[in-house]
Amino acid sequence: MYLLYLDDSGSAGNRSESNLVLAGICVFERHMHWLISELDKIALEINPTNPQAVEFHASEIFSRRTPPWQGMTKETAIAVIKRVLTVFQKSYVENVAFACVVHKSSFPGVDPMEKSFEDLCSRFDKRLKRLYEAKNEAHRGIIILDESSHETSLQNLSINFRSYGTQWGGLRNISEVPLFVNSKASRLVQIADHIAYAVFRRFEHGDTSYFDIISSKFDAENGVIHGLSHKHQLPTRCMCLACASRL
Repeated sequence: MYLLYLDDSGSAGNRSESNLVLAGICVFERHMHWLISELDKIALEINPTNPQAVEFHASEIFSRRTPPWQGMTKETAIAVIKRVLTVFQKSYVENVAFACVVHKSSFPGVDPMEKSFEDLCSRFDKRLKRLYEAKNEAHRGIIILDESSHETSLQNLSINFRSYGTQWGGLRNISEVPLFVNSKASRLVQIADHIAYAVFRRFEHGDTSYFDIISSKFDAENGVIHGLSHKHQLPTRCMCLACASRL
């Protein structure tokens, strides 16, 4: 079984931001323990007396406004974010990243969260299909997200996708409606948060310092990046990693 952990970065209603990102990690069930253990080791360095109280939330780490990040230098905080991303970058090759970037003004009247969720559901399902076709490995998939106000709408969307399909076809390999968990209790959601943050920084601010760490981990085949999509209707040609791989 593969599990897709997702989190968002950016806000659908924030007019000062151009993009919303939904992103995360697709993890084979047997590899979860290693990822959790590696983040626990970093947490132990940060808070030796209570490492489980450490939640790796990239924007909070960077802002350094709340414990245990208060008092850290900017350089130290950035190093923590990069260490979390590097843990995933070094993980097993079967574990890949997914992200959908929605340029909000390109789709007036469309909920960018729902648009990105539909896109990633389809991409996750197609990865599982490709694994079956290439290796004769039949896997089911479950999607897990951080608790949010989108819970009801995304669960309803998932039911509709299974019954009627997405605009790219039906979903055949995803089990259940998406599950929602508290990010404080899930190291894997915390990694998903860092992936979303890295992608958001790249597309919203042109900051590639985080994105470059995990750029090679996006689901890909034969030179085409399947795991990263950029939804926009911009007048100029985009040469980002996602768009360039499809030229």
